[in-house]
Amino acid sequence: MAVEAGASELVKVVALLGAAVVMVPLFRRLGLGSVLGYFAAGLAIGPFGFGWFSDPQAILHTAELGVVMFLFVIGLEMRLSHLWSLRNEIFGLGTLQIVVCGTVLTGVCMLLGFPLPVAFIGAAGFVLTSTAVVMQLLAERGDIALPTGQKIVSILLFEDLLIVPLLAVVAFMAPVHSDAGESSRWVTVGIAAGAIVGLVLVGRFLLNPLFRILAAAKAREVMTAAALLVVLGAALLMQLGGLSMAMGAFLAGVLLSESTFRHQIEADIEPFRGILLGLFFLSVGMALDLTVVANNWPLIVSGVFALMLAKAVCIYVVARILGSDHRQALDRGVVMAQGGEFAFVLFSAAAVAGVIDVQVNANLTAIAVLSMALTPLFVLLHDKLMPDREVSLDGVEEADGLSGSVLLIGFGRFGQVASQSLLARDVDVTIIDNDVDMIHNAERFGFKIYYGDGTRLDVLHASGAGTARAIAVCVNNDQDADRIVELVTHEFPQAKLLVRSFDREHSLRLIHAGVDFQIRETFESALQFGQAALMELGADPDDAREIAEQIRERDAERFELEMAGGDLRAGAHMVFGSALPGVPTPTPFTAPKRKARTLNADEVPEEE
Repeated sequence: MAVEAGASELVKVVALLGAAVVMVPLFRRLGLGSVLGYFAAGLAIGPFGFGWFSDPQAILHTAELGVVMFLFVIGLEMRLSHLWSLRNEIFGLGTLQIVVCGTVLTGVCMLLGFPLPVAFIGAAGFVLTSTAVVMQLLAERGDIALPTGQKIVSILLFEDLLIVPLLAVVAFMAPVHSDAGESSRWVTVGIAAGAIVGLVLVGRFLLNPLFRILAAAKAREVMTAAALLVVLGAALLMQLGGLSMAMGAFLAGVLLSESTFRHQIEADIEPFRGILLGLFFLSVGMALDLTVVANNWPLIVSGVFALMLAKAVCIYVVARILGSDHRQALDRGVVMAQGGEFAFVLFSAAAVAGVIDVQVNANLTAIAVLSMALTPLFVLLHDKLMPDREVSLDGVEEADGLSGSVLLIGFGRFGQVASQSLLARDVDVTIIDNDVDMIHNAERFGFKIYYGDGTRLDVLHASGAGTARAIAVCVNNDQDADRIVELVTHEFPQAKLLVRSFDREHSLRLIHAGVDFQIRETFESALQFGQAALMELGADPDDAREIAEQIRERDAERFELEMAGGDLRAGAHMVFGSALPGVPTPTPFTAPKRKARTLNADEVPEEE
């Protein structure tokens, strides 16, 4: 019997992992994102899908640790000084957004037929944006570290703080009040304050010495256990104090952000964070009660779209009032338009207190879950329909009526170095680029760069390509380079064409296109690197240079074979260390001038 029970539990674990492994890659392949894939997987295996799980709430409580660890990692990236610099966003922007959204959403809930107390609870739960969904979306887009992402993170932190006063408001709204209840609420506030103070003291004076001792013990698994202990301990302390577990983990991360062990701790936490956060999204998908949705679909569907639209509009208006441009404000409104995981806590507390009944709790929970599930779709739709950001050319001169002996296209790292030889001999060089920020930065160092897209024929004409003796293509995108080569070879045959190549395959394309010179962007620097490595190991400098020249010659011969055969494998046998089946061992072009010898011969013990 015990064996069967254990096997049953193992089947559930396999089902969870299998659903995630199947659905998430599928949804990412379809361009729908991993969050929606997790939701769909949870819905499929939950009580309203295949019915493999009957109690999604139990999984949800465990999976909330994923959100906790996510906030801990974010805290590690935010030093105290940086967090202090965000105080205006956290308390100013956060407060205004909460007040505006709360007021408007309460009105929307009343229009949906809820009485005022219930409407307030529904609005308060929907105001609390989903930290898990938004942070995952920001992470997938790479926006967390950007100023726009930092503002969203600041608002999320403020909303996490709100769960405590909102729960207190729910207690005040309960039908029965007593003096004893009043005093117990003050005790609760005192315990919460004590928990915060205790966490700050522990983080300030104990955590660094603890990790220093564990690091000296050189036990990697103990360091991992200590990292988990810090995260879960901070979350538990905040929970016992009546606060958000995620907020406790975030504070612990901030307190460790200055630690020398920060990167090690982050690496230890990352695997647990990822799997638990995925489990959280799975459990939210399981929690969607399709029976409730089917029985009350007019209310739930209208509630989802009305509340999401109203919240998005409020966020947009607040963002515009506080100085964000249209694009940033609209993006923030779409990303933060859903309800969040703290809504479940608030609705459950309100149901227990008798402020809302069980049916209303189920309806509001379904609205919150559906809004979380729809957010990735709305974000995807927004990204598809939103036009590309218009480039501001303030203070930048566009290419027009230019002339020069050399036209250099692209002034990134490669172009900057390539230009030095020409400028050192006072060659008349015209430089264009389409990165406005780079142009401004280059001007600070005395360079005159014109704005222009080299893939456009009219821009090439305006940049003087028709009279240039040479055109140097230094862009960092092989497709853009190919387009420029096509235009130049057809329209400006008088110019010598030199092109930065991305890799061997790109070099072959450039040779066939008829360029006068091409070079792979990393080839020569890698040769120099290998030569330096040999010398650091004790090789004779002449030997190291000779080997580098030998590799250069072998590469050139290999390239000729590839051109003749039209296949990158044609010269595979020319590569040192090639292990392809049936490929002969490479031999040098010329016989060695001396016998092979050990580079660090002084360190090799003599044979007895």
